[in-house]
Amino acid sequence: MGNKTNIGDDYSLSRVPRSARQSLWSITIIRVGALATISQFILGASLGYGMTFWQAFWATMLGSVILQVISFLLGYAGAKEGLSTSLLSRWTGFGRYGSSIIGGVIAISCIGWFGVQNSVFADGLVQATGGALPHAAAATITGLGVTVLVIFGFKLLSITATITVPLFLLAMAVGVYYVFSEHSINGLFSAAPAGDPLTMGAAATMVAGGFIIGAVITPDFTRFAKSGKDVFWMATIGVLIGELGINMIAVLMALAARTNDVVSIMVQASGWLGAFAVVLSTVKINNLNLYSSSLGFTNIFDSVFKIKLNRAKVTLVIGIIGTVLSVLGMLDYFVDFLVFLGVLVPPIAGIMVVEYFILKTHRKSLDESREQGTLPTDVEKMHPVTLIAWAAGFAAGYIITIGIPSINSLLISGIVYYIGSLIFRKKK
Repeated sequence: MGNKTNIGDDYSLSRVPRSARQSLWSITIIRVGALATISQFILGASLGYGMTFWQAFWATMLGSVILQVISFLLGYAGAKEGLSTSLLSRWTGFGRYGSSIIGGVIAISCIGWFGVQNSVFADGLVQATGGALPHAAAATITGLGVTVLVIFGFKLLSITATITVPLFLLAMAVGVYYVFSEHSINGLFSAAPAGDPLTMGAAATMVAGGFIIGAVITPDFTRFAKSGKDVFWMATIGVLIGELGINMIAVLMALAARTNDVVSIMVQASGWLGAFAVVLSTVKINNLNLYSSSLGFTNIFDSVFKIKLNRAKVTLVIGIIGTVLSVLGMLDYFVDFLVFLGVLVPPIAGIMVVEYFILKTHRKSLDESREQGTLPTDVEKMHPVTLIAWAAGFAAGYIITIGIPSINSLLISGIVYYIGSLIFRKKK
């Protein structure tokens, strides 16, 4: 199609045609790349600092399995329709204006994470050069470097991940060897944690909250998948290697080293390779942050102002904004805001899954337009039921004290949306 002439646009406002679909390897390596990161490792070390090995194992299972179900369902819809999350949401409960709000939430949270990760990346460079390179210069180089990579679209994301994931896993392996050569495995399985004890609810929330945005933006990548089966394997391999594998290695390392300061564990354990792995894992996750952010912004301008922006140009602008944020050190104030988004985002998934798989309001127009390779022409503005369900889910995440907040908000929003839609249909 127009892809050869329009560099880096990547079907941001249309369906991904069959001819542009990618292999199972291409989408899975990106997914594992999103999980095989230092932030996932930090999460695992925090669990190992406050829990025994088996407690941490069950917390990881609880937190990640529910998310994988959501990832798979949304990812399946994305693959079937060939649409990104913010575009798909137009016909799964959110309408034209709701989808632009989602685009905004995803875009802003991904820019925030881009800035946070870019600072980590820059710190790695500053340490590697022994402080010869000032932080501001390092952050500028790293931020703009990653931005240029992302401008070239999905294919380059896959190539970067193919290089960086094995290196990251190799550094993990060296670290594991170092820790286990000095400790007995059985001793670590039964070791008491070094830090204050963590409750199962708090730990499962950390696991679920850490990846909820990743679950919601699954269609951004699975729209390139060839089949639902590929999406299933991507989600399963992602959870086994990315969530369980890396979390449990980090838990064991934290129990062995009696600390939760991961970067120092990694650098002690695997020296230069460890520092290099930290740097590479941030490059990879930042690719994904920028990519989803650019898709969110192109959708906002299209749905609200009817302006079709080129995704590559959008990427350049937001890459510069994220880089400036990390240079200015704005990120210390940003983490609370990102935690807040962790309760704002799950209801989106609840509503989209209920609408696409149960209510199927727009299924006929989606099916008909998919045959033609176009988008449905009927777009609602935004349903009041959606807003009520979103607000109810958001409130539930804060108010209900039993269980996992992000899961509570997801379930409540789905239930309220389902009941509200049925009442609304009857009235009609």
